[in-house]
Amino acid sequence: MTADRTTGRLLVSTPQLDDGVFHRSVILMLQHDVSGAQGVVLNKPLGADVDSVLPGWGEHIAQPQTLFQGGPVQLDSALGLVTVPGEDALPPGSQRLFGSVAIVDLDTPPLLVMPEVGGLRIFAGYAGWSAGQLEHELQRGSWMVVDSLADDLLTDDPEHLWQRVLRRQSSELAFVAYFPSDPELN
Repeated sequence: MTADRTTGRLLVSTPQLDDGVFHRSVILMLQHDVSGAQGVVLNKPLGADVDSVLPGWGEHIAQPQTLFQGGPVQLDSALGLVTVPGEDALPPGSQRLFGSVAIVDLDTPPLLVMPEVGGLRIFAGYAGWSAGQLEHELQRGSWMVVDSLADDLLTDDPEHLWQRVLRRQSSELAFVAYFPSDPELN
Protein backbone atom coordinates (compact mmCIF):
# COMPACT_ATOMS: atom_id res chain seq x y z
CA MET A 1 0.00 0.00 0.00
CA THR A 2 1.42 3.39 -0.95
CA ALA A 3 2.16 5.82 1.84
CA ASP A 4 -0.53 8.39 1.09
CA ARG A 5 -3.32 5.80 0.98
CA THR A 6 -3.68 5.53 4.77
CA THR A 7 -4.11 9.24 5.64
CA GLY A 8 -7.65 9.73 6.96
CA ARG A 9 -8.25 6.00 7.23
CA LEU A 10 -8.08 3.62 10.19
CA LEU A 11 -5.40 1.14 11.11
CA VAL A 12 -6.98 -1.71 13.05
CA SER A 13 -4.58 -4.00 14.86
CA THR A 14 -4.74 -7.70 14.15
CA PRO A 15 -5.51 -9.94 17.15
CA GLN A 16 -1.89 -11.15 17.11
CA LEU A 17 -0.59 -7.64 17.79
CA ASP A 18 -0.69 -7.62 21.57
CA ASP A 19 1.92 -4.95 22.25
CA GLY A 20 0.62 -2.65 25.02
CA VAL A 21 -1.25 0.34 23.64
CA PHE A 22 -1.53 -1.31 20.21
CA HIS A 23 -3.43 -4.36 21.52
CA ARG A 24 -6.85 -4.23 19.80
CA SER A 25 -6.24 -0.62 18.87
CA VAL A 26 -7.91 1.55 16.26
CA ILE A 27 -5.66 4.30 14.93
CA LEU A 28 -6.86 7.29 12.95
CA MET A 29 -4.06 8.09 10.51
CA LEU A 30 -3.36 11.82 10.51
CA GLN A 31 -0.50 11.83 8.05
CA HIS A 32 1.43 9.26 6.02
CA ASP A 33 4.01 10.07 3.39
CA VAL A 34 7.50 8.95 2.35
CA SER A 35 9.06 10.50 5.48
CA GLY A 36 6.88 8.52 7.90
CA ALA A 37 3.44 8.35 9.47
CA GLN A 38 1.54 9.68 12.47
CA GLY A 39 -1.81 8.79 13.93
CA VAL A 40 -3.73 8.63 17.20
CA VAL A 41 -5.18 5.63 18.99
CA LEU A 42 -8.93 6.25 19.27
CA ASN A 43 -9.87 3.59 21.79
CA LYS A 44 -7.54 3.95 24.77
CA PRO A 45 -9.08 6.34 27.34
CA LEU A 46 -6.73 7.09 30.23
CA GLY A 47 -9.31 8.16 32.78
CA ALA A 48 -7.25 11.30 33.44
CA ASP A 49 -8.87 14.66 34.08
CA VAL A 50 -8.19 16.96 31.12
CA ASP A 51 -8.44 20.14 33.20
CA SER A 52 -5.58 19.00 35.42
CA VAL A 53 -3.36 18.98 32.31
CA LEU A 54 -5.04 21.63 30.14
CA PRO A 55 -7.11 24.01 32.29
CA GLY A 56 -10.29 25.21 30.59
CA TRP A 57 -10.56 22.41 28.02
CA GLY A 58 -12.13 19.64 30.12
CA GLU A 59 -15.73 20.81 29.88
CA HIS A 60 -15.50 20.98 26.08
CA ILE A 61 -14.34 17.49 25.20
CA ALA A 62 -16.61 14.75 23.89
CA GLN A 63 -17.81 11.88 26.09
CA PRO A 64 -16.13 10.15 27.75
CA GLN A 65 -14.62 13.31 29.17
CA THR A 66 -11.10 12.05 29.68
CA LEU A 67 -7.68 12.26 28.16
CA PHE A 68 -6.88 9.49 25.63
CA GLN A 69 -3.53 7.81 25.05
CA GLY A 70 -2.83 8.70 21.44
CA GLY A 71 0.14 6.37 21.25
CA PRO A 72 3.52 5.64 22.76
CA VAL A 73 5.36 8.69 21.31
CA GLN A 74 5.72 11.96 23.29
CA LEU A 75 3.28 11.09 26.05
CA ASP A 76 4.15 14.41 27.70
CA SER A 77 2.54 16.37 24.85
CA ALA A 78 -1.15 16.90 24.08
CA LEU A 79 -2.81 16.82 20.68
CA GLY A 80 -6.32 18.19 20.15
CA LEU A 81 -8.47 17.00 17.27
CA VAL A 82 -11.79 18.57 16.37
CA THR A 83 -14.52 17.86 13.89
CA VAL A 84 -15.44 20.84 11.77
CA PRO A 85 -18.84 21.01 10.12
CA GLY A 86 -18.77 22.34 6.59
CA GLU A 87 -15.90 22.70 4.17
CA ASP A 88 -15.03 26.37 4.56
CA ALA A 89 -15.11 27.39 8.20
CA LEU A 90 -12.19 26.66 10.48
CA PRO A 91 -12.00 27.82 14.08
CA PRO A 92 -9.10 30.06 15.13
CA GLY A 93 -5.94 28.11 15.91
CA SER A 94 -6.89 25.08 13.83
CA GLN A 95 -5.74 23.46 10.61
CA ARG A 96 -7.76 20.97 8.56
CA LEU A 97 -6.04 17.60 8.17
CA PHE A 98 -8.62 15.82 5.97
CA GLY A 99 -12.39 15.68 5.62
CA SER A 100 -14.01 17.15 8.72
CA VAL A 101 -10.99 16.52 10.98
CA ALA A 102 -8.75 19.40 12.07
CA ILE A 103 -5.93 19.75 14.57
CA VAL A 104 -6.30 22.54 17.09
CA ASP A 105 -3.60 24.54 18.87
CA LEU A 106 -4.44 23.96 22.54
CA ASP A 107 -2.88 27.33 23.41
CA THR A 108 -5.87 28.96 21.67
CA PRO A 109 -8.59 29.90 24.18
CA PRO A 110 -11.33 27.24 24.15
CA LEU A 111 -14.06 29.89 23.89
CA LEU A 112 -12.69 30.91 20.46
CA VAL A 113 -12.52 27.34 19.18
CA MET A 114 -15.55 25.53 20.54
CA PRO A 115 -18.43 27.52 19.00
CA GLU A 116 -17.23 26.47 15.53
CA VAL A 117 -16.59 22.74 16.03
CA GLY A 118 -18.72 19.62 16.24
CA GLY A 119 -16.60 17.98 18.93
CA LEU A 120 -13.16 17.72 20.50
CA ARG A 121 -10.91 14.88 21.67
CA ILE A 122 -7.54 15.39 23.39
CA PHE A 123 -4.76 12.82 23.17
CA ALA A 124 -1.58 12.37 25.20
CA GLY A 125 1.06 11.47 22.65
CA TYR A 126 0.66 9.87 19.26
CA ALA A 127 1.58 6.78 17.27
CA GLY A 128 4.49 7.39 14.92
CA TRP A 129 6.45 5.44 12.33
CA SER A 130 9.71 6.33 10.60
CA ALA A 131 10.08 6.23 6.82
CA GLY A 132 9.11 2.77 5.52
CA GLN A 133 8.33 1.35 8.98
CA LEU A 134 4.54 1.35 8.62
CA GLU A 135 4.76 -0.09 5.10
CA HIS A 136 6.81 -2.97 6.54
CA GLU A 137 4.26 -3.55 9.32
CA LEU A 138 1.44 -3.54 6.76
CA GLN A 139 3.27 -6.09 4.60
CA ARG A 140 3.85 -8.23 7.68
CA GLY A 141 0.11 -8.20 8.39
CA SER A 142 0.15 -6.35 11.73
CA TRP A 143 -2.55 -3.90 10.64
CA MET A 144 -5.77 -3.89 8.65
CA VAL A 145 -6.50 -0.64 6.79
CA VAL A 146 -10.18 0.31 6.61
CA ASP A 147 -12.22 3.41 5.92
CA SER A 148 -13.05 5.69 8.82
CA LEU A 149 -16.47 7.07 9.64
CA ALA A 150 -17.13 10.57 10.94
CA ASP A 151 -18.14 9.32 14.40
CA ASP A 152 -15.06 7.11 14.97
CA LEU A 153 -12.99 10.02 16.32
CA LEU A 154 -15.57 11.05 18.91
CA THR A 155 -17.10 7.70 19.82
CA ASP A 156 -18.70 7.66 23.25
CA ASP A 157 -17.93 3.93 23.54
CA PRO A 158 -14.19 3.63 22.81
CA GLU A 159 -13.83 0.27 24.57
CA HIS A 160 -15.90 -1.42 21.84
CA LEU A 161 -14.58 0.53 18.84
CA TRP A 162 -12.23 -2.26 17.68
CA GLN A 163 -15.10 -4.75 17.42
CA ARG A 164 -17.52 -2.21 15.87
CA VAL A 165 -15.07 -1.13 13.17
CA LEU A 166 -14.38 -4.75 12.22
CA ARG A 167 -18.05 -5.81 12.29
CA ARG A 168 -19.03 -3.12 9.82
CA GLN A 169 -16.61 -4.45 7.17
CA SER A 170 -18.23 -6.24 4.26
CA SER A 171 -15.32 -8.62 3.82
CA GLU A 172 -13.92 -11.50 5.86
CA LEU A 173 -12.46 -8.84 8.20
CA ALA A 174 -15.86 -8.75 9.92
CA PHE A 175 -15.17 -12.22 11.35
CA VAL A 176 -12.01 -10.97 13.08
CA ALA A 177 -14.23 -8.99 15.47
CA TYR A 178 -15.20 -12.29 17.12
CA PHE A 179 -11.63 -13.42 17.75
CA PRO A 180 -11.35 -13.97 21.52
CA SER A 181 -9.10 -11.70 23.59
CA ASP A 182 -7.45 -14.80 24.98
CA PRO A 183 -6.95 -17.41 22.21
CA GLU A 184 -6.81 -20.15 24.87
CA LEU A 185 -10.52 -19.50 25.50
CA ASN A 186 -11.30 -20.47 21.91
